[in-house]
Amino acid sequence: MRFSLFSLARQALGGHARWPAQWRSPEPKAAYDAVIVGGGGHGLGTAYYLAKEHGLRNIAVVEKGWLGGGNTGRNTTIIRSNYLWEESEAIYELSVKLWETLSDELNYNVMYSPRGVMMLAHTIHDIQVFKRHVHANRLAGIDNEWLTPEAAKDFCPPLNISPKLRYPVLGAALQRRGGTARHDAVAWGYARAASALGVDIIENAEVTAIRRDASGAVEGVETTRGVIKAKKVGVVAAGHTSVLMGMAGVRMPLESYPLQALVSEPVKPVLPCVVMSNTVHAYVSQSDKGELVIGAGTDVYTSYSQTGGLHVSAHTLDAICDLFPTFRRMRMMRNWGGIVDVTPDRSPIIGLTPVPGLYVNCGWGTGGFKATPGSAFVFAATMAHGEPHPIAAPFSLERFTTGRLIDEAAAAAVAH
Repeated sequence: MRFSLFSLARQALGGHARWPAQWRSPEPKAAYDAVIVGGGGHGLGTAYYLAKEHGLRNIAVVEKGWLGGGNTGRNTTIIRSNYLWEESEAIYELSVKLWETLSDELNYNVMYSPRGVMMLAHTIHDIQVFKRHVHANRLAGIDNEWLTPEAAKDFCPPLNISPKLRYPVLGAALQRRGGTARHDAVAWGYARAASALGVDIIENAEVTAIRRDASGAVEGVETTRGVIKAKKVGVVAAGHTSVLMGMAGVRMPLESYPLQALVSEPVKPVLPCVVMSNTVHAYVSQSDKGELVIGAGTDVYTSYSQTGGLHVSAHTLDAICDLFPTFRRMRMMRNWGGIVDVTPDRSPIIGLTPVPGLYVNCGWGTGGFKATPGSAFVFAATMAHGEPHPIAAPFSLERFTTGRLIDEAAAAAVAH
């Protein structure tokens, strides 16, 4: 069913009792042309673009839990493309351009809101780094501009620019096309569109092994719902990527950390944009439900815990209360952690592996959500053709042996 004003009216006349299931939930077949391991936004998007752009229809997405139950459903939904290096600018800008038309593309409202992303500078070093980003972005045709403290407050009235702050606001870099989207709507929209093109979406099917044939090439996966054969397997499993790739004998240059986030009670609209501060380790936006969505830092140790760390959240709230004194009376409702996979250069890995037929898309750290459509688009092309998409090529696994790293630690920092 195609969503429209007329379909909504027709369903309303029937008491909204005849809406069909958003996607099919078939039993897994014995074999597919390609299997995607991971039912988050990147994995579902990859399946969608494989079907739509490359004509593959015999595809399965295998998810150990429910769709969007991993990092896709546990992030703070920030979208931006103001990265430093050309390679990063290319993939994140592709993503922003896809975000701008994604609701129409999928016939599903992903609630993309280009409300602007403002990154605060608190030190001379911050000013130098952010101005460098502004100039690099503008050379690449990407919008980014420098604001004085007064201009930053005009754009975001609740912001405290008092010089008496421990870390006073000395300026800000603003990307007006940046913003947010609804994380579960993105997963559901891609799932619905992929399913309509014939993709099988198999939930509650944890991968327990990756099978290889006598030549060493991949031949399928073993799951808790049976063996599934496939000549192409794409692993898109965020923080659990290193575990899955270990099943195929591939060691990944990844470390997995819990990243903290929390939300407040809902209030009327008070924050008009996304505000990020790497120096004081905090970033905040307001959801359409009215909650303040607050991102904190990573734990200092590797872990697969998804529980929130209260000491990390408390540190972040101290910073938020300094920057936004009017938020001091607000109550926090819940906090949690998401498992992020971090590479040595803080840039992703997209492409082929030493195992023929096995592909990987990982290492997005805390910046995976913003890259969802662009990542899925280039990874689908890579899997379809057996060679890296030009935008994905610099993010190959081989760069860690050749030394051609893409160091985005400054753009990533805590608020990736």
